[in-house]
Amino acid sequence: MDSITQAVLGATLQGALLGRWQGRRALLYGAALATVPDLDVLLDYGDPIWQMTFHRGFSHSLFILSGLALLLTLLIRRWQAHPGYSARRLFLTLWLVLITHPLLDAFTSYGTQLLWPFAPPPVAWSSVFVIDPLYSLPLLVAVAVGLIRGLKDRAPRLPAVALALSTLYLAFTLCGKWMAESRVEQVLARQGIQAEYLFSSPTPFNSLLWRVTAIDGATYHESVVGWFDHEPPTLVSLPRGSVLADAVADSPQRQRLQWFTRDVLRYDQVGDQLLVTDLRLGFTGFHPFRFALAQRQDGAWRLLDPVRQLPFSRGGLAELELLWQRIWRQQPELPLQTWADGLRGDN
Repeated sequence: MDSITQAVLGATLQGALLGRWQGRRALLYGAALATVPDLDVLLDYGDPIWQMTFHRGFSHSLFILSGLALLLTLLIRRWQAHPGYSARRLFLTLWLVLITHPLLDAFTSYGTQLLWPFAPPPVAWSSVFVIDPLYSLPLLVAVAVGLIRGLKDRAPRLPAVALALSTLYLAFTLCGKWMAESRVEQVLARQGIQAEYLFSSPTPFNSLLWRVTAIDGATYHESVVGWFDHEPPTLVSLPRGSVLADAVADSPQRQRLQWFTRDVLRYDQVGDQLLVTDLRLGFTGFHPFRFALAQRQDGAWRLLDPVRQLPFSRGGLAELELLWQRIWRQQPELPLQTWADGLRGDN
């Protein structure tokens, strides 16, 4: 999630658990501590794919953060103990502030390595867009009111209520994910398509309209599903360019990207470049993670090292307006074919 949301989540948690003793400082301490896992962005891995796939790694590990919470508890109790609350309460607070950061990240589509140093594919429950105002708003209100009115000498009820509301909203997004995937699975079954893998994610800034991607060998099928749809979803079938994958089979970057994304990738040849696109992130035709992995020279592909990340379009107000209209009306459908075809020529 975005840094502001992570900060207000940490602030709200510490305010709820230690606010009556620490007052406004609880909000500031919690906000600062909650941003610690994202300090790994300061590390330079020298390659855009390494940069992408090592982010949300060791610094988001539940094991590492649990150890950090224990260490901070011991240091604080040694040098600045507070008679009002126990070491157990302090540890619980610090632990929750730290581990809820990667857990919330895991609800997005990026991929979070919760079990580092073990190496299963990163967790991406993908039920929340990276910026979701409806999730963040209760937490922002609780922090703002706490900073203005203070928390000391009164039960921190507002932070607790805000946490309950934001958690209920996460549950609602999981229901939306189930709804979208179930409707697409029914269409796939009617068309006799056995998808190898299904990936769904909310469209930008909301959880009412969902994008579902079904991997089917050398093809992938895109669909958009909304809570208010009355007709079955429409599938748009697009090529993955899988034949080009052999040209970069020996690329360590491609292997790392394949693991990181569970192979939800598209390959394109644009001019003399071989491009690989992470289809999970962004929106159809507007994917932020596109990389040039190889270049055609003398009739053969030469691997690039380091690879090059391509600039990308985030779309604009016109695309956001279409998405907004699509939430409420199923027709006309979004021009997914046109947007996806733009991947081939936009470099």
